[in-house]
Amino acid sequence: MLLSLHIRNYILIDSLDVDFPEGLVIITGQTGAGKSLMLGALSFLAGARADASMISPGASSCTVEAEFDSASPAVAELLEANDIEPDGGRVLIRRVMSSSGRSRSFINDCPVQLGVLQSISGQLVDIHSQHKSLLLTDGGFQLSVLDSYARDGELLAGCRGAWKELLAVRSELAGLREELGKLRSEKDYNADQFARLSEAGLRSGELEELEEEQKSLANAEQIKEALAASASSINSDETGEGVSVLLKGAVRRLEQIASYMPAAGGLASRLESARIEIDDVCSELETLDSRLDMSPERLEAVEDRMSQLYSLLRRYGCSTEDELMAARDAFGASIAGSEALEERISALEKREKAVLKDWERFCAELSESRRAAAPALADEILKSLRFLELENSRFEVNIDPKAGGADGCDRVSFLFSSGGDAPRELAKVASGGELSRIMLCLKAVMARTAGMPTLIFDEIDTGVSGSVADRMGQMICSMGKDMQVFAITHLPQVAAKGDAHYVVSKAKAADGRASSSLRRIEGDERVREVARLLSGSEITGAALENARVLLAG
Repeated sequence: MLLSLHIRNYILIDSLDVDFPEGLVIITGQTGAGKSLMLGALSFLAGARADASMISPGASSCTVEAEFDSASPAVAELLEANDIEPDGGRVLIRRVMSSSGRSRSFINDCPVQLGVLQSISGQLVDIHSQHKSLLLTDGGFQLSVLDSYARDGELLAGCRGAWKELLAVRSELAGLREELGKLRSEKDYNADQFARLSEAGLRSGELEELEEEQKSLANAEQIKEALAASASSINSDETGEGVSVLLKGAVRRLEQIASYMPAAGGLASRLESARIEIDDVCSELETLDSRLDMSPERLEAVEDRMSQLYSLLRRYGCSTEDELMAARDAFGASIAGSEALEERISALEKREKAVLKDWERFCAELSESRRAAAPALADEILKSLRFLELENSRFEVNIDPKAGGADGCDRVSFLFSSGGDAPRELAKVASGGELSRIMLCLKAVMARTAGMPTLIFDEIDTGVSGSVADRMGQMICSMGKDMQVFAITHLPQVAAKGDAHYVVSKAKAADGRASSSLRRIEGDERVREVARLLSGSEITGAALENARVLLAG
């Protein structure tokens, strides 16, 4: 329930602090006094669109703040979901509009986005203005009324969750199938390229080795001659002795005199090292000569392999064998990726079937619940309509199948007739006054059957008078026994029913600027206000007496 309201610098309201009790709260006031301002301030607090024009002249900002007492589990869940600290069941909502046109919202002093404010305030207060009766003609609203009456909250949440998951799975499937289609169209090509590169037996550094071998094979005769000549030069001289033999003799002679000349020993060592190195070079020359392949067949094989590798490099736009192997692996991965996609798609198709089955089950259970509740809802609405002197009216809740969605597979429509003839769709036959009475009946039923937030009626009694107005007052008063109800009204029959009565008034300040205020009235002051509603600005004795009767009644 709404415990208190605090307004600063909102249009004609400079400052307002007011507390509210439980039950039915009546708000009256003369035309133009500012009743609509009160409703506008609450709508602003609940997240309605606003701009800097609502700020009082001379002020830099306006603030609307309200404190609610709520034990609603839905409110508690929303607070927790948005990391807002609870305050023992109390919820403090504040919204501030600056002169720049920017608004800020707070819940329990925690800054929140406008969407969060709207979600939470929607669970705390329901503002029903005159134009909202038009909601009755909306199929979605009619469906929500039936679901509320049937207490389908859990089924509806399950259906919406399953539908959301079903859409997500189908969206993912569509993307994967498109991707798989592209891979499949390229699969044969990729497989062919992977096979070609795999059969090539690629090895890192092979081309460089082949190029060296090709040079050797192509110049084998010249190389062999050079090797033989080099070995011959080392192994023989004019005397017929090789360089190694001559060096060995020189070493021996130097070693013989080393005891007399130490320097000769050092030279002997150096010559011995040179001799060993020359012997090693000779050995390698012989090895190279023996390994040198003079085979034309081997040269042809090497050049063929080089030609194959060069062709592959050009074909795939690569410069090394490593890049060719990377291309081969990429083609292989695309083939494996196609198989992985097929497995993922298969798993998702199974999930789609399971979620679809869950959704269809929720739809069936919702339909069953709705069809079971529809006659009872129609009966309750019809009783209330006849109480409001629509004695010949007929009211039915019709359910037809429709394409499925988040709310199931049912299309709900309210059928109405005021004259006893066959009922037709509400939007086509109901007048404005009838829509107001039907909406009041719906709200009354929902107040008894479902936990509703604080309800604010803005002149829902427009277009009615006399005994009908009295009965509307009785119905609204009855609702006030189950919940907190605000009724902004101009009818004395309704105003007299309230547990508390507040008056909106307008006054001029010393500077000539008008301002609106709201205050609670009791006793004789309330009698005079009801009498004013009965007789207008000139309050007669008969009006006062009639007001006392209404208030006592």
